[in-house]
Amino acid sequence: MRIYLALALQAMWTGVCQAAMQHYPAAWGHYDVCKSQIYSDEGLTWDYMACQPEAADMTQYLKVTLDPPNITCGNPPETYCALENPYMCNNECDASTEELAHPPELMFDVEGRNPTTFWQSTSWKRYPKALLVNITLSWNKTIELTDDIVLTFESGRPEQMVLEKSLDYGRTWQPYQFYATDCLDAFTMEPKTVQDLTQHTLLDIICTEDYSRGYVWKYDKTVRFEIKDRFALFAGPRLHNMASLYGQLDTTKNLRDFFTITDLRIRLLRPATGATMVDENNLSRYFYAISDLKVQGRCKCNLHANSCVFDKEKLSCECEHNTTGPDCGRCKRNYQGRAWSAGSYLPIPKGTANICIPNNIGPVIRPNASSLGVANRKEAPQVALSTAPSVHVANRKRARVCDNELMRCQNGGVCVSNVRCNCPAAYTGLLCEKPRCESELGGCRGAGSGQLPLRPPSFFGLPLLVLLLGLALL
Repeated sequence: MRIYLALALQAMWTGVCQAAMQHYPAAWGHYDVCKSQIYSDEGLTWDYMACQPEAADMTQYLKVTLDPPNITCGNPPETYCALENPYMCNNECDASTEELAHPPELMFDVEGRNPTTFWQSTSWKRYPKALLVNITLSWNKTIELTDDIVLTFESGRPEQMVLEKSLDYGRTWQPYQFYATDCLDAFTMEPKTVQDLTQHTLLDIICTEDYSRGYVWKYDKTVRFEIKDRFALFAGPRLHNMASLYGQLDTTKNLRDFFTITDLRIRLLRPATGATMVDENNLSRYFYAISDLKVQGRCKCNLHANSCVFDKEKLSCECEHNTTGPDCGRCKRNYQGRAWSAGSYLPIPKGTANICIPNNIGPVIRPNASSLGVANRKEAPQVALSTAPSVHVANRKRARVCDNELMRCQNGGVCVSNVRCNCPAAYTGLLCEKPRCESELGGCRGAGSGQLPLRPPSFFGLPLLVLLLGLALL
């Protein structure tokens, strides 16, 4: 009897755990495969999916520029004092000696060595004239941020600083966030934190005082721009509900653009002074020094590539889906049968590829398994073959729409007479490839939006398990 009871309880617990866990599948957020081969009723065909490169440390691909160009210390050599102790003046900077030089490249080297390596500016020797430094990070490529931007200061954190972004390769700039010990005094802005933001105010530019304290907090060296906390407004505190986040990024262009950059600029406006009056008799205490800078992201490929290469000092997407360009932003030649469109994260988990299709499609000559070297199996891994089967153009009055694997109706659309797709209410487009949603922040969250809302685990099987438990006891 006890054995039956234990087995019944184990079955019930297993069912409950599986119901609770199934709402956070690992496939959400991956999008790492662009296409695979599958067997269908019509033979071997391609199954296309939205795809994107893995996130990586983007600091290894950037170019750094300082303004003014001669702001780095060491030319001429200079001795510095500690901020917290004006009599401790044993730090020397000399650009002509490797062991004493502090060039900007040391912001991006591997940390963990002792002593710590860092970039350092000249001292505030022209006080009261402001000590201003612009540090520009350029990728010459559109990238999407996936994690917090983190700056680690070897000296005190600056009392005033602005983080800016560019989406057009540095031609124009817009602020990301302001930092100050006193936001009202420095920027005439009320101080806020990222926790004050909501889904509807996510795009607001704020000034924070969290990262600008004086030397009393000398072990607090980091300054952050919180990407993940902003993601969490849609995906939950532990980013479990990535489907909701991807749905918003998919349907709201200004939200997607908020996390997209080509360049970053760090504007250092006032160094740490220890929250006291500036000591004009010892200005060598005041300077900027950055030991580490982290920028995590991925190449933006418009969901048409799962890899990005760095060649000849330039990043570029390895485009799939018959697309081309640095960001896979246009259709290849002879594949302009419809207007180019970015891929879509929806529906979860594979998304919609929105591939470019050949011009003037005629009857399709389908490849067979033997010609592709594929054995009998239900699904084959991605292989390096052309994404388009051979196309024979016959004497046709017009191209058919949904009679082959390149022109299949998507998202549940039904092919009507091989000339058009009858789309569900939530989708539109030639092949039902586009969600019919409003392009506004917070929009497209209804049941028919194509997003899959997460609901509490369903326990409809519990009554059955209880009944089985009762039978076991009898």
